[in-house]
Amino acid sequence: MRAIIARHYKTKDNALDNILGWKDSPRGKGWKSDFEFVSTQLRDSNIRFDAVYSSDLERARQTAMFHASYFDIQTIRTKQALNEVNYGILYKKKKKWVASHYPEYKNDPDFAFPGGESFRQMQKRSVNCILSLAKKRPGQNILIVAHAGVIRGLISHFLDLDYAENLKRRISHRYLGDLTFDGESCVRYHELGKLSGFVKDEVIEVPVDCNKENNPGTSVNR
Repeated sequence: MRAIIARHYKTKDNALDNILGWKDSPRGKGWKSDFEFVSTQLRDSNIRFDAVYSSDLERARQTAMFHASYFDIQTIRTKQALNEVNYGILYKKKKKWVASHYPEYKNDPDFAFPGGESFRQMQKRSVNCILSLAKKRPGQNILIVAHAGVIRGLISHFLDLDYAENLKRRISHRYLGDLTFDGESCVRYHELGKLSGFVKDEVIEVPVDCNKENNPGTSVNR
């Protein structure tokens, strides 16, 4: 299976640097240009998608619907397991406020947010979801629309990176990840859109051959 993973469109609360989690927010200024950038990258990739998946949060579902319409795919399959981390009572709080009152934020992946869950719990459910899709759809191409937190968790897991050290890596709304699976094993990781913080901060070089020891792949090649 080949999974292309996009982030949802930019929301007003994203622009305001507010916590969202399992709640939603209207589309923010500049969302359309970000979406069109990703849409162009998808068209230029010449990938024929067999299915489109998203989290069941509105911002991901709507983004997935926009992309699916171009590929003439009528059904969007939603998975709660692909939802962003549940921040519980911290919804709408400023990220700076959260960081000052909860020092575990973006530092401790095992800290469960009040009324919510931990980054590690979110990572586990989303990884299991991707692995179940790889088992169900061998040889197929799927498009997944998810969230920055989910994407960080997937990259950290499949590239065997320390999760705590990578909780703050930037994931743009123009990001496009490219994961190739052989059975339930991830064998290759690449980025087709705006490069993530994992690449910009020189944690990895893409494409990454996940079968190699001491991952960081080969050279940047886009």
